[in-house]
Amino acid sequence: MKNRIGKLNYKPFSPLTIPEIDIIMTQLKKVEDGQLNSTEQRALSKGAINKSINEASVQMKRLFEDIRNNGNLQLETIQEIQTDIAPVLMEAAGNPDVHYLFEQMQASDAYTYNHNIGVGIIATYIGRKLGFSKENLSTLTLAATLHDVGKTRIPESVLGKRGKLTASEYEEMKRHTIYGYELLKDIPGLPPSVALSALQHHEREDGNGYPLGLTGIDIHHHSKIVAIADVFHAMSSHRVYHRAMPFYQVIEQMNRDMFGKFNPEILLLFVTQLMSTLVGKEVMLTNQQKGTIIMIDPYDPLKALLNTSTGIVDLRMEADCRIERIIG
Repeated sequence: MKNRIGKLNYKPFSPLTIPEIDIIMTQLKKVEDGQLNSTEQRALSKGAINKSINEASVQMKRLFEDIRNNGNLQLETIQEIQTDIAPVLMEAAGNPDVHYLFEQMQASDAYTYNHNIGVGIIATYIGRKLGFSKENLSTLTLAATLHDVGKTRIPESVLGKRGKLTASEYEEMKRHTIYGYELLKDIPGLPPSVALSALQHHEREDGNGYPLGLTGIDIHHHSKIVAIADVFHAMSSHRVYHRAMPFYQVIEQMNRDMFGKFNPEILLLFVTQLMSTLVGKEVMLTNQQKGTIIMIDPYDPLKALLNTSTGIVDLRMEADCRIERIIG
């Protein structure tokens, strides 16, 4: 598998063949007729999903502020998340057009709280694609939503700092993993993976993460999923100290980290599934041209074929042109 996916740019550029052109025209006709993925129906409209996500984020902000003020995490808070917030994340993650999250990520102002919601949705999406049972998926959703709960013990002056953190501030920020574990580990009836995901979501497969420098074999499976969701959402979001990265840079960075930082099987599944949802969707290219994706190369998913106002564009043949953002 490693030879197949270790590098995504190894496939040489070549002109389109007659069979490829036939497939393109078939896909293009489906897009134009609105028939692509016609059997997949959205669980909620985009507007309704966004409204639910925003409401969940506001609720999460209130809960985190309560934890910060009280200095501890109560069982009642866990139950409120499971009852009110988790169903929203499950619903959003089940929507076939999961790309709608990109707009929400980049439009968010309260990053600290929206991040927990975003990571919860992405992790749940991955768990669905991995075929998790209902119980296992529910636990993963809760673990992802609470992965950063330890930040409630980080001084707000550090958490919201716009400039670069000092060495001592960075060390304090890293302690949020331990603080989160301490808040969660003794809550009655809470699955161990919830506390472990708070502790381990910055651990890396090669042992170069924190706080314990664990290697892949010692990292809980839920923690591996939350780690991928955490980094993907962070790179895709506007934050106090940097803007969201362009879509192609996010995917390229994730692919570079596929062997070393993250579990390759989980990350490959996520990237492949994510890119497949974009067929038929409108995107903005780095040259500011808009186009509709009509085909994804499974070996190099960023090198898509698009229908634009000037005709079909093959990104395999455009070395300086990438997908900058998803429009819808």
